[in-house]
Amino acid sequence: MSAVSRRYDVAVLGLGAMGSAALYQLAKRGAAVIGLDRFAPPHALGSSHGETRITRQAVGEGADYVPFVTASHRIWRELEAETGETLLNACGALVMAPGHGVSSHHGKPDFVGRSISAAEGAGIVHEVLDGAEVARRFPQFLNLAGDEKAYYEPGGGYVFPERCLAAQLGRAGAAGAEIRTNCAVVGLQQDGSGVRVDTAEGTILADRAVVAAGAWTAPLLGSPFDRLLTVRRQLLHWYALADETAYGPHSPVFIWMYGTSDTEYLYGFPPLDGSIKVATEQYDTTTTADGVARRVDPSESDEMYRLRVANRLAGATPELVQAAACVYTVTPDRGFIIDRHPEMERVRVVSACSGHGFKHSAGIGEAVAAELAGTGSTVDLAPFALARFS
Repeated sequence: MSAVSRRYDVAVLGLGAMGSAALYQLAKRGAAVIGLDRFAPPHALGSSHGETRITRQAVGEGADYVPFVTASHRIWRELEAETGETLLNACGALVMAPGHGVSSHHGKPDFVGRSISAAEGAGIVHEVLDGAEVARRFPQFLNLAGDEKAYYEPGGGYVFPERCLAAQLGRAGAAGAEIRTNCAVVGLQQDGSGVRVDTAEGTILADRAVVAAGAWTAPLLGSPFDRLLTVRRQLLHWYALADETAYGPHSPVFIWMYGTSDTEYLYGFPPLDGSIKVATEQYDTTTTADGVARRVDPSESDEMYRLRVANRLAGATPELVQAAACVYTVTPDRGFIIDRHPEMERVRVVSACSGHGFKHSAGIGEAVAAELAGTGSTVDLAPFALARFS
């Protein structure tokens, strides 16, 4: 393996949601950066695809995340102005749970209440609705009990993940970043005053590295990530709509918790091109980045419709327009990891989105780049440190 003569300030490994954001922000600050990905992003083999991703500024996962998503919205609007692309659709976001009992989402009980508290603490415009008001304003949701508790955020909505990645990678390249796709990283080690990145095409030297490899992080880095990161296969489904009338011109994205467990819910988006995209999450079956079943069996979409969609979403038919599989890389507490490698102080690990990372990614890229550039992050990264798992 021959060494590349040029030495970089930072090498970014993985160019999905987190990596593309970090690369863009580093290049924007004038750093000599190189970005590497084993595929050619945007692609459909990781966690950053599927046409749309929900975004909401008041996140029930915790107030620590609010600065990230707030920054992300600002960055996406800036990128829209620079590129002419539409990246963020602020169609509104509705998070709804039963009005009685305890419901959970992403491991957090009373997720609606936590969202309300986050909004109040950060001054985010929102409304608290009951089931009757939800039914009146959003007739696409069927068979409500009437006593539901819902959080509505008019500034929430969805982003287009593939467009976001392409915009950030494009701007990074324009700012001088070197981007190598279809280039697998096979080894990483701290080498004196820098890091050595071994790829199938040769060796790259850099002062520091950012590992944002998603589901490939644990195989690359080993301990302790191999015991902290679990890869879960997730499915996305698009069903044909027989009638879009109930959705009207102002249909929000939604997270509808109708039971008490983390898996008794569905989330979805406003209609696009005559179909509605919906999904749920599963945390029982473990897979790997390279071994995950990419094909969605029709029976899986049939079950999704029968158990979760039928009699809940107006006009939704069992006719499947398309389906896709993706992977979540999940930590034990379903939070993020943004920290130095415990044995390589020049390596920053930015991974484990745990199923709720895309809306935060642009802001995380900015925070990490600011820290590496020496200007200091304006966001407290301590809650995302590895030490919490000790």
